[in-house]
Parts: sequence; structure tokens; C-alpha cells
Amino acid sequence: MPATDTILDIENLTIRFHTRQGLVTAVDGLDLSLRRGSVLGLVGESGCGKTVMSHALIRIEAPGRIEGGRVCFFGRDGAVALEALDPRGEAIRRIRWKEIAMIFQEPMTSLGPQHSIGAQIGEAMALHGIASGRALRPAVVASLQSVGMPRPEEAARQYPHQISGGMRQRAMIAMALSCRPSILIADEPTTALDVSTECQILDLLRVRQEALGMSILYISHNLGVVAQIAHEVAVMYLGRIVERAAVGTLFSAPKHPYTQALLRSIPRVDRDSGGPLEVLSGNVPEPFARPAGCSFHPRCSRRLEGLCERVPPARGRLDDGSEVSCHLYGECTHA
Repeated sequence: MPATDTILDIENLTIRFHTRQGLVTAVDGLDLSLRRGSVLGLVGESGCGKTVMSHALIRIEAPGRIEGGRVCFFGRDGAVALEALDPRGEAIRRIRWKEIAMIFQEPMTSLGPQHSIGAQIGEAMALHGIASGRALRPAVVASLQSVGMPRPEEAARQYPHQISGGMRQRAMIAMALSCRPSILIADEPTTALDVSTECQILDLLRVRQEALGMSILYISHNLGVVAQIAHEVAVMYLGRIVERAAVGTLFSAPKHPYTQALLRSIPRVDRDSGGPLEVLSGNVPEPFARPAGCSFHPRCSRRLEGLCERVPPARGRLDDGSEVSCHLYGECTHA
């Protein structure tokens, strides 16, 4: 992919946690890229490393450590190797929130309880020179207004515990967008919300993405939500990307057995409603006992005996543009 079309390029990223129980590899040689102005959905079961990887992009991966690979961000000031930056240094502080912002999973724990919503948004804007002095308060109110916050002037004076979950999520989005970042990382931004509020948040993200021309990495385990907002989808399992495709291609013709199993577990109106949903057998392996070969082979009904349990599959590209890491597609072009 040409660098001009890419805003974020991750190659062979490895993140490990050194614990008393042993070494945990949360992200294992991950390759991923994000196009400018696009929305990439990142899906997978809980525990596959999605959040750990996303935290590393703004260098808040501690207590984990980046122990291999490269993360190249093509920002306004040129290419930056994020993995080489000091997590507490000035260089990453200039990027964090201004160039790459994040919506965390639970806004109640992400927003400070001792400061008002307006004070927290204003701090980010003042820190990065977006607004200051007398212009700061109107800028904060305008930021809240841009995300559809009811009574934004009043909301700016309130504390997180005084507003609903949906309003806290809007405040978190307002804070993330207040500096007009090039990349927005949305980590399960609608998990704790009701369906109607979830739809409003998705519409809001879509509108703001188009208005600002930013790229979004949308992380979720909900494939239905990803289908509504993403242009492309990457499927992650045990710290690696096992499949990537355009959203229409992935949902109509999934390639990897793991992706196929995830899609079969989703309720659909075009199926008989009398039977139970299919359940993906087994569990994500223990982090201290990662399987050899293909990491999915212990749960795969289509595994090739003598091969999948010994040899990690290479990533290949198919004729429809999909990228898949699976021995079932051994003849595809290596990506």
C-alpha cells in the first residue's frame, strides 16, 4: 500500500507482559494498516489483544512492553516511529490526543470524577493550543454541541456522575474530537449503551468522521455494529490478524474458519428462528500455553492434521482482495 494512502502502518508488532506467573504475549507479530479517511473495524473475542494493541498506538501499553516490530504514523509533520518514542516523553505527548485520540471502553472510569466535563475537555484543548483564555469556554461548549449533547452549557458544568451513560459517552467523544485528530481509536464505544443510544452514537461517529476526514479504528466484538460503520474489517485472534477484507466481502464470503464461526453465531432474519445459535467450540487458549502452529487449530473443525498444529500459516491475498492467514488457502499470493 502506498504511504500516501496510509496513515498508520503496523508491522510484526509484539507486546508482552512480564508477570509473576510467567511471560504473556498479548500481541504476537501483528500486521495492520489504516487508510486515510477510512473506518477499519477490528473484531475478535475478548482476550485476543485488541485493546492492548490500541493502547500501544498512544504508548499507554504499560505494564505491557513493545518487544518487537514497528508502528509508523504518517502525521502532519511526517512519518514517526511510535514504538521508539518514550511513553512519557514530549514527542508522544504532542501526538497523543492531538493527532491520535481515543474513546475508551467505559467513560465512567475514563473521565475524572473530581473535575467537571468542561474542565476535562478544556484541559485537552488548552494543552494542544486549540483554545485558551476567554475563548476556551465557548470552544468547549461548541465541542459538546457538535456531538449532540443536550444543553451543552449546563453539561460543561456537570460532573461525570451527574449525567447518564449516553451523555458521558458523548462527552468522551467530544473530548476525543476536540483537537481534530487524524486518527480516532474507538474501543467498544457503545458496549454499555442501550440499542437506541448505540444507534445515535454510531450515527454521530459517522457524521464527524466524514466532516473531519479522519481515520477511525473501531474496535468491537459486535460484528453487527462493525457492519454498520466500517469500510474494512480485520479479524484478530490470539494477538494476530487472521483475516482482513472489505466489509461487504467479509460478511458475504468469509474465508478463515474463525471468521466463519463468528458470523454463524450472529442472529439473522433470513435463518430459521426455531433452532439455537451455533456456538464456537472451546475457549481462547490460556496466555501461558499458546498452541504451536496455527493458534486457532485446537478449535478448528477444518484443520489439516499434521500441518496446522506444526506450521504457522503465512498471510496471503486472494483474488477478491481478502487477506487471510490459513493453510486452507495455501495457493494464494503471499501478501
